[in-house]
Amino acid sequence: MWTCPQCGQEFVNQNVRHSCNDRTVGDFLANKSDKTIELYHYFIDEYQKMCDFKLHPRKSHIGFAAIIRFGYIHRLGKDYVDVVLQLREPHEETLCFHKVAGIPGGDLWNHYVRIQEKEDVTEEVRRYMLMSWEMGMKKGR
Repeated sequence: MWTCPQCGQEFVNQNVRHSCNDRTVGDFLANKSDKTIELYHYFIDEYQKMCDFKLHPRKSHIGFAAIIRFGYIHRLGKDYVDVVLQLREPHEETLCFHKVAGIPGGDLWNHYVRIQEKEDVTEEVRRYMLMSWEMGMKKGR
């Protein structure tokens, strides 16, 4: 693992191009509703019960990283949390994703989940969360 000497982010490869920033999770949660903050913490806590990963606040989102990045908090809305799980193939047959989109120039697919209630983190969503993390551990490569 290579750690950027300026921002402290960790990467698999040395001297990876990235945008250093000093954003924190707290910056993203500032001025958000109590419900949004509660949903954010619930989602992250539930995910971390399943597997080990780091949070990487970036300029526009909060990334999830194992060996490589595998998803991110896309948006913290008024009363919801939008999450993106990256997977090797599209899973459009499920109702848990409101959007599935290929990443240009690659072989990954972004799967968008909106969490409006704790109950939205269903067993099906958890299965995809684990699949995404496994890809982040390079188990699916």
